[in-house]
Amino acid sequence: MLLHTLILVVAIVICLHVYFRYSYSGRLIHKLNGPKGIFLFGNIFDIFISPEEIFRTQIRWRKVHGNIFRLYGLHYRAVYLYKPEYIEAVLSSTRHTHKGMPYTFLYPWLGEGLLTSAGEKWQHRRKLLTPAFHFLILKKFFITFCERAEELMKTFDKEADKDRTELFPLLSKSTLSIMCETSMGTTPQEDIETLTNKYFQPVHTLSTIIIYRVTRLWLFTEFMFQFSNVSKIQSLALKSLNNFTTQIIQYRRKSRNQMPVSVAFGDESDDVYGKKAKLAMLDLLLDEERKGRIDEKGIREEVDTFMFEGHDTTATALCFLIMSLANEQKIQALVREEMLSIFGDSQRIPTIEDLSKMKYLECCIKESLRLYPSVHFISRMLTEDLKIDGYIIPKGTICNFNVFDIHRNPEIFPDPETFIPERFLPEKCANRHPYAYIPFSAGPRNCIGQKFAMMELKTVISSLLRKFHLEAITKPEELVFKPDLVLRTSKPVYVKFCKLMKND
Repeated sequence: MLLHTLILVVAIVICLHVYFRYSYSGRLIHKLNGPKGIFLFGNIFDIFISPEEIFRTQIRWRKVHGNIFRLYGLHYRAVYLYKPEYIEAVLSSTRHTHKGMPYTFLYPWLGEGLLTSAGEKWQHRRKLLTPAFHFLILKKFFITFCERAEELMKTFDKEADKDRTELFPLLSKSTLSIMCETSMGTTPQEDIETLTNKYFQPVHTLSTIIIYRVTRLWLFTEFMFQFSNVSKIQSLALKSLNNFTTQIIQYRRKSRNQMPVSVAFGDESDDVYGKKAKLAMLDLLLDEERKGRIDEKGIREEVDTFMFEGHDTTATALCFLIMSLANEQKIQALVREEMLSIFGDSQRIPTIEDLSKMKYLECCIKESLRLYPSVHFISRMLTEDLKIDGYIIPKGTICNFNVFDIHRNPEIFPDPETFIPERFLPEKCANRHPYAYIPFSAGPRNCIGQKFAMMELKTVISSLLRKFHLEAITKPEELVFKPDLVLRTSKPVYVKFCKLMKND
């Protein structure tokens, strides 16, 4: 009996291997190069390693297997694409906007918000939310950017002349506050310290769990995941974040109920793209709910999505940019000279017009996002076969884009590890492929908040370099990266803040 059972198991395993390997999709995927897999399980065990090692391994695979290669295991298939032409074939198409794994692991938290939804639902949400990021809306919020930047400078003032300051915690509190006051239209009743303690730890927990699941095949399905101890930890984190989101929404509802109708729901004469230009993102959502175009669940999905994406990515970008300027003293001096040309000796707050004059600072921001893209990894699930460079990538395959590595292509960015802002001068960008540089993704699903982010980055950095000199503590060569929802390092990033003298 035992022998019969063993023979049956072996037969099933062999049949599964034959099916996965020699089916239509299996034959096509094996025409691509890629790391050698084992019987039936393919490359599944190649990713059962530490997050830091996964980050390095993906780069090593690209160096060995070139600009297009595959991973496989059981019925899972993934293709990595690196050439700009390959990237454009996927990201520029309205037929390839679906997001599969690992975005599916975000559903318990973000639901089907703008980041994770697909098809008609995504199109509806994108159209609904686009007016919330119109220039006139951003202009209205600019004073908040300036006020929060000044508060951040006071925080840095307390750090001045300390041996070192850890950047990310201070920056993330500031960017979270900006998101609350601008897109969410709320000034939280609790102090930001209490609020961030309720928010950051659960977000960190969920991020860690998602990467943990990516490296463990048996946790891919929700059915199996629900029986794991990790699922219980996730439930506690989700409860905290749900409470946070509820507080944000309820606070804004209460504020609107206390306003005159013309203020709470906008002025019909103030119109942008058919939407009232006065509405912040959460206001817009609540207004759409009143009209029956979105429900409570939909509002929660978008608030969760934008609270996370809107603050974490910007805080990460600021962190690496400040570190880079601290390590590049000549470049830091050039940015400060640009600030002097705009502001002179004045300590006035910047204006929208001032931001448009910060050409070299903008180059620095773009170069920092090249080296350290906040969203370092993008993927799409193919809903139909795709032909690339003579290969047919079958439907159901996940197309991965390692943005971190794509941005370090020496054929496009010579001396790719070096911080060179001049790469982004207009004359240098003129002939560069538009899909060679994708810090905000590209195509139909590009980042809806990229103008918001650029305005915030310019406001903070221009304020910073008018008041402080930055000295390097953490060096770029010391950074050890690991995969997360945004680009992370294994150890904190530090700089030293030194107050500028008036004659500096």
